Amino acid sequence: MSASTTTQKGPLAAQLAALSMPAVLFTVAMIAFPFCYTIWLSFQSISPTGMTRFEGVGNYVRMVSDDQFWNGIYVTAYLYLLSLFLQLVLGTALALLLFRAKKLPGIIRSLFISPFMMPPVVAGMMWLVILDPSLGAANYILTSLGLPPSAWLASPGFVVPTLALIDTWQWTPYVALIVLGGLQSLPPSVYEAAEIDGASRFRIFYRITLPLLLPTLVTATVLRSVDLLRFFDLIYITTQGGPANASTTLNIYGFRTGFEFFQLGYASALMVTLSVIVLGTVLVLNRLRNTVAW
Repeated sequence: MSASTTTQKGPLAAQLAALSMPAVLFTVAMIAFPFCYTIWLSFQSISPTGMTRFEGVGNYVRMVSDDQFWNGIYVTAYLYLLSLFLQLVLGTALALLLFRAKKLPGIIRSLFISPFMMPPVVAGMMWLVILDPSLGAANYILTSLGLPPSAWLASPGFVVPTLALIDTWQWTPYVALIVLGGLQSLPPSVYEAAEIDGASRFRIFYRITLPLLLPTLVTATVLRSVDLLRFFDLIYITTQGGPANASTTLNIYGFRTGFEFFQLGYASALMVTLSVIVLGTVLVLNRLRNTVAW
C-alpha cells in the first residue's frame, strides 16, 4: 500500500466520523436521557399535582412488602418460562420441517412464517374475537367436539397459559427462522459420517444436530427473552392485567402504577427493577452462548 493511499485514508475517516457524529449523539441521547431520568424519578416521591420530594431508596424498600410487586414478578416469570419453552420446542420442530421439505411451495413457507409479521395489536384483537366465551370460534369448536367451553382469558387459572399460547402462535415462526439459519450452516460432513455409521434419525438429532444448534438456540433465547420479560402490548389489548391481577406482569403493574394511579416515583422504581432483570438475564444468556459456541 502506497504512502499516499494511507495519507488519504486518515482525512476520509475523520470526515466520515464527523458526518455520522450527529446521528450517533442523537441516538445515544434518545436512549441515555430517558433511562437516566427514570433512575432519577425512582428516588423521588411525586404527587398527582406534580409536587416532588426526595424519597431516597424508599420506593425500592416499598417493593419488598408490596404483594402486587411479587405477583408481577411471579406472572412475568411464569409467562416468560412457559412461552420461551413452547417457542423453542415448536420453533425447532418447524425449522426441521422447513429444512427437510425443501420442495415446499413458497406460498406455504410464507404462510408458516406470516404470524410474527402481524402487529401485536392486530393479533390481540383477532384472538379476543376467537376466544370470546359466548361467540368465539374456540368455544364453538370445543362444544362441537362434546367438550365443555372455556373462559380462556376470563379465567384466572388459565389466562397466563392462554396468553403464552397466543404469543407462541405469533413468535414461533420467528424462532423457526433463526433455527433454520443455524441448520443451514451445519457441516454436512458430520451427517454423512453418521449415516455411514448407521445412526438412526433420532440419534443423529440428539447427538449431532441438537448440540451443534445450541449456540443458535441460545441466540434465539436471548432475542425472545428481551421481549418476553417486557411483555406488554398483547396483555394490555386482551386482559389489561386481569382477571383479578392474574395476568399483571411487572411491566403492566408499572404502567398502571404510573399512568392510572399517578405514582410516578414508584412506577419508575418498578421499571428500573425490570430493566435490571432484563439486563441480568441477557448477560447470563450471553455468557452461556459463549460457553456452548463451537
